[in-house]
Amino acid sequence: MINTIFEILPKHIKNIMLKVNPRIINELEEIRIRVNQPIILRTHEDEFGIWNNGICATGKGYIATKMDVDGILKFASGFSMYAIEDELRSGFITVAGGHRIGVVGKAIIDNKNLKTITNISAINIRIAREVIGSANKIIPYIHKNKRICNTLIVSPPKCGKTTILRDIIRNLSNGETLGRSFTVGVVDERSEIAACYMGIPQNDLGMRTDVLDAAPKAEGISILLRSMSPEIIAVDEIGRDEDYKAIFDALIVGVSIICTIHGNNLEDCYNKPLLKDMLDKKLFEKIVILSNRPKVGTVNSIIDL
Repeated sequence: MINTIFEILPKHIKNIMLKVNPRIINELEEIRIRVNQPIILRTHEDEFGIWNNGICATGKGYIATKMDVDGILKFASGFSMYAIEDELRSGFITVAGGHRIGVVGKAIIDNKNLKTITNISAINIRIAREVIGSANKIIPYIHKNKRICNTLIVSPPKCGKTTILRDIIRNLSNGETLGRSFTVGVVDERSEIAACYMGIPQNDLGMRTDVLDAAPKAEGISILLRSMSPEIIAVDEIGRDEDYKAIFDALIVGVSIICTIHGNNLEDCYNKPLLKDMLDKKLFEKIVILSNRPKVGTVNSIIDL
């Protein structure tokens, strides 16, 4: 999938990237490109600059130009910046392969709302990676009485919560671990779960999964309930008041919920008033706590409520 990134890079940067050690390429998480600053490659544990023969020390390598940034966006947009104006309003665009290009520059405000971003001065290419099978050991713990328990995945940033959620969705949709399948609806507000490109998921979410891309979670949950008859609804990073209300609406009609939230432990969850109320009422049945030790996606504990 990394090859789709190479195809949107200017030729001279692509040629350098092709000389980078394949091990680093396979571990690559981000390519940071800032105008008038050295390009930085980031893995989970390290970062590098790039130079003619491959990698070099951070800060010592190739200095990106405005032409480089503009060229990447030109290729990524199919030579039509107008076509990606709506996506830019969200601060990123998704390209083939599910990779996301975050952007910053000058914000254009219209009637107090962000209309788009222009004069883009820095981009962050986030490499999409699936870890097939990463949720296999979790599935049996969130299954009870022939149904999927309402499950909350709690994780600090960059500890694999979206990766785990994605694999749970795929596994349940295909009926892999349990020997039976479920119809899953996904509200992918930030296009991180499915990584849709032109409406089509680039990540494997299974054969019985329906994705509503780029919709606010609360509205998306309502749409899925009305239109797609899901047995399970999955969402990433709940937090707004309306998210909790929409989740409650799904629960009272018998749809199972699997969602994620930022936090380090169960105590963090109880510090969020609306979530505390749901936990006190035992609307969530299972809490999965993740960490990055010894590696990203490690399950610290699974708590029964």
